[in-house]
Amino acid sequence: MMGAMSTTTSGLMTFEEFERLPDEPGKLELLEGELIRMPPPKRKHMNTAHRLFRLLDRIVEDLRRGRPELGLGDVYIEMGYRMGLDPGTWLVPDASITHIGQTGDDYYEGAPLVAIEVASDSQSAAHLEAKAEMYLSRGSREVWLIFPKTRRVWICRAGVSTIEVRDSAIRSEVLPGVEIRFEDIF
Repeated sequence: MMGAMSTTTSGLMTFEEFERLPDEPGKLELLEGELIRMPPPKRKHMNTAHRLFRLLDRIVEDLRRGRPELGLGDVYIEMGYRMGLDPGTWLVPDASITHIGQTGDDYYEGAPLVAIEVASDSQSAAHLEAKAEMYLSRGSREVWLIFPKTRRVWICRAGVSTIEVRDSAIRSEVLPGVEIRFEDIF
């Protein structure tokens, strides 16, 4: 592995081959048959992901009680989503919200309702863009790309230009009436 960058392995891999790989340090994902190896996340990265998870967990719980028609499922940190078998795709967003009633046994099938990726030094912009496109094409309503270093957030929605959040709060169509302040996540 070169430096702190993620690496891809040439040759397409099926999900079954991916599932048989031995455990190793870091994070493995499969993007349309391409194996992606990333180094273990750093503390600051995980702190941001955990803060988002805790905020979203409370917000979604409140919204589910008051507005069940929104179709919000559960909130997770680093949950695996299986999105296609041939070529295989299995992605692990830093945080996510499932669709209500989303199916799956060992892993959820299809993309989450909302996928949240916290950018790290090991991920290129092209890699994040490819993941966002995959989530959206497989059923996500929104993908949040969080850039802690520059304190920027990009919200990607299917069929809509990506929105850069320039002020100090995230506002999501999936979580109406909710503002997630930058100061609470960065």
